[in-house]
Amino acid sequence: MYKQRTFIYNSCMEILQPDERPTLQAIANLAYCNPFLADRTNYEKQALGPAYISAGPVWSASVTAPHAHSPNVVKMHQRLETLLPQIRARLADPALTPSPADLTTYIDCVQYLLFQRYDLNFLQTTRDWSFYRQFETDWRHFFNVIPNYPAVTLPDPAHVFACFRQLRRAFQHIFDNIIGNSMPIARLRASAWQSVFTHDLRRYHRVLYSRMHDFPTLITGPSGTGKELIARAIAGARFVPFHPRTLQFEDPLTETFLPINLAALSPALIESELFGHKKGSFTGALADRKGWLETCPPTGCVFLDELGEMDLSIQVKLLRVIETRKFSMVGDTAPREFPGKLIAATNRDLSEAIRTGRFREDLYYRLCADLIRTPSLRDQLDDSPAVLDDLILFMVRRTVGDDAERCFPEVQAWIAENIPQDYAWPGNYRELEQCVRNVIIRRSYRPLTHTSDTADPMSERIAAGQISVDELVSWYAALVYRKAGTYEEASKILGIDRRTVKAKVEAFLERSTG
Repeated sequence: MYKQRTFIYNSCMEILQPDERPTLQAIANLAYCNPFLADRTNYEKQALGPAYISAGPVWSASVTAPHAHSPNVVKMHQRLETLLPQIRARLADPALTPSPADLTTYIDCVQYLLFQRYDLNFLQTTRDWSFYRQFETDWRHFFNVIPNYPAVTLPDPAHVFACFRQLRRAFQHIFDNIIGNSMPIARLRASAWQSVFTHDLRRYHRVLYSRMHDFPTLITGPSGTGKELIARAIAGARFVPFHPRTLQFEDPLTETFLPINLAALSPALIESELFGHKKGSFTGALADRKGWLETCPPTGCVFLDELGEMDLSIQVKLLRVIETRKFSMVGDTAPREFPGKLIAATNRDLSEAIRTGRFREDLYYRLCADLIRTPSLRDQLDDSPAVLDDLILFMVRRTVGDDAERCFPEVQAWIAENIPQDYAWPGNYRELEQCVRNVIIRRSYRPLTHTSDTADPMSERIAAGQISVDELVSWYAALVYRKAGTYEEASKILGIDRRTVKAKVEAFLERSTG
């Protein structure tokens, strides 16, 4: 047996020419790398050599050219369209026995070529998948020349087709919706991509594509930094199987992203929303009701926002869901199964919450296998000040639509003249968006940090006895929040629930900008 294997190995011929191999191996590696990490740039350089066009270290959407892609993608596609037919012709020669390494490189490059050929089809359609027939024809054309070689296994074309659609959806959600060319945001895009595909795309396509629902995702970061946006990007990029006979994906008919804001609901309502309830299990339970853990489809996600606000009794039940994927309705003991993926987010310091007994340590360790942290707006601006104008234009377009090009210079100029460059933006993107809207509506915005303890008109009204109790409490809550930096710290100083602090601060902002 050993001699036979040695003979087979020695009889292998190299089907890749020395001048082709570096390009093809680099593209094969590129096909499986994280497009938002520096590896992509390095592989593009290796593949194209002197023809490589530098586009900077960060691959991001621009508000002035939102659909611009890497200038090197087209060049690599053109090279493959030239090289791969030549290599296919060599493979068709029965006198040649290619090495497993060359075959693997060829297979990877063909898949990259086919992805580029059909990328626009995936981008433009949501229902008509009949182009799979042409895709399958191209697949057979490139792979029917590969001999029956036990060392190399060809992937299933329908599975690859489904993976291509997932790659396109993931890229679209992450690239188009996470705006900014700063390094903190570049790392955030890369982290979101890893949450979908892990760091090893080959292993993902072989094994993990059907198991990622077993890995909950925990998103942490300051309030207003887009944690739900990241959750939606991950949820919108789940793997969905494709059936070649019916030319249909297994897309669920129900909603696939199910968000619950835990800070806005009482523990009893949270429990009912998550787990469902049986008729008569509590006052007002007039009929059986399925919870979101049960109605969530296998390719869907339940998103728990403000996780740090979850009651300890519900944390115990959630821990069981993560460990066993089983749960019971309120008022019932029959086990039910959660088929989807769990994503949670919090702006709380969970280590502090664990230390003070408000959050279960065992639950944290069940959640932290896939951890993402969103950067603050100030982190972005410290790295790349030009990000501010990009974000302003993005928000203006979302607010006024077609009139954005005329409205943007006005908003940009007002912010530049009235908001200090080193302003901390404690409300992050949410505050910037409200600032943009205030300027559009009233041509003014008064941030919390512009309220001083002595010069504030509120202080003068207090001294003159012209302020109501509600106004006084809201003003003082806003003052403490400004100094503390977070709702959590402010609630400790004030001795009231953080949700109450948040409500009072928002009431103060509404009065200040009204």
